[in-house]
Amino acid sequence: MPRGEQRKILVIDVGGTNIKLKLSDSPEVRKVPSGADFTAGHLVEVVREHAADWQFDAVTIGYPGPVHNGQITREPVNLGKGWVGFDFSVALDKPVRLINDAAMQALGSYDGGRMLFLGLGTGLGNCMILDGVIAPMEIGHLPYKKGRSFEDYVGADGLKRLGRRKWQSAVFDVVERLQNALLPDYVVLGGGNVKKLDELPPNCRRGDNDNAFTGGVRLWDAPVSPT
Repeated sequence: MPRGEQRKILVIDVGGTNIKLKLSDSPEVRKVPSGADFTAGHLVEVVREHAADWQFDAVTIGYPGPVHNGQITREPVNLGKGWVGFDFSVALDKPVRLINDAAMQALGSYDGGRMLFLGLGTGLGNCMILDGVIAPMEIGHLPYKKGRSFEDYVGADGLKRLGRRKWQSAVFDVVERLQNALLPDYVVLGGGNVKKLDELPPNCRRGDNDNAFTGGVRLWDAPVSPT
């Protein structure tokens, strides 16, 4: 099987607001609205319509929810139903690899060693990569303070509820706690709200949402399939 950079990969980043599509050998990104009623079948229609003039050999889908052994295990929170058990390889007539969207951006941000990725977006995307092995997690739902989760404090709802100053303080605290617990070599902070931080916590660097597309290509070269 050719390596990822030798074949054309269509990378799809599935979000609650938009679907983004990009080919591995082109800088163009095509964006299509999604929303609360957007289903797996709708995604297939988007590919057929908006990538009809693109030639590609395989597909990576970054999905906003748990993926285990290459299979979606839970319906999305901010999209329609019907994702669990959907066979994208048959529907698109191409080899397809599925990965959690945070894990896909993490893979594209990875520079070796033990990396913790935290995505500051609607929720708290999170993933570790341990010497090349992708380890998606669901840390955001763990209890944090006052009956609320980490995600409740550092996600979009937390930013709105706390205000930018207290939200940033919570981000620093959460990052410190997770660093102490997981012992990463470094932390990458991604997601749309990372730009709202005036400064970064120690041992952190900013990610870039475009790294998701890099991760989608790298997935075909990953030494170990994501869990």
